[in-house]
Amino acid sequence: MESPLHSEHTHSTPPSLVKQPGTIGEILRFAFIALIIVIPIRFFVAQPFIVSGASMTPTFENGQYLIVDQLSYRFTPPAHGDVIVFKYPKDPSKYFIKRVVGIPGDTVSINGNVITIFNKTHENGARLNEPYVAKMTPNGAETEKLGDSEYFVMGDNRDNSSDSRVWGILQKDFIVGKAYLRLFPFQNLGYLPGSATPITN
Repeated sequence: MESPLHSEHTHSTPPSLVKQPGTIGEILRFAFIALIIVIPIRFFVAQPFIVSGASMTPTFENGQYLIVDQLSYRFTPPAHGDVIVFKYPKDPSKYFIKRVVGIPGDTVSINGNVITIFNKTHENGARLNEPYVAKMTPNGAETEKLGDSEYFVMGDNRDNSSDSRVWGILQKDFIVGKAYLRLFPFQNLGYLPGSATPITN
């Protein structure tokens, strides 16, 4: 009476051997699905960056971890005061973080530490409200008129920033996205960090 049972177990596959191919298959399927989800998000929606350097202090410090929104600017253009990440025009393999000072259609007038924007809305000029530059070394005098798809960007730390004053106007095609989340350090966790409405009437 025991032989048939013994024979049945002898010819059946142990449960562990049956489950293993399924487990590996599940892992591969999960990895594939994760790639389908993560890769588009990584390249088209959001991307992590670590701040390097002091050009945006005191707004952003060296070593802070940011998530950059790459999607919003597909629908609405960068605005005055946005903090953006872009490819450095002189070397697109490098990424810079700066603040948008001038947008297409603006004339940006720099006189010392006072920046005035002239456009259709502010025909008589509107001064930027930038309290963080009050104690910094005054800039020289400069005026830039921006055409279509042209932006003027500057670091909040004007004494230590390579920006549009140095290498010129930024074309929109170089813009990656705007600072969306500050994840680290945790005590500085924040949504749209550094955002501002700098133009005063």
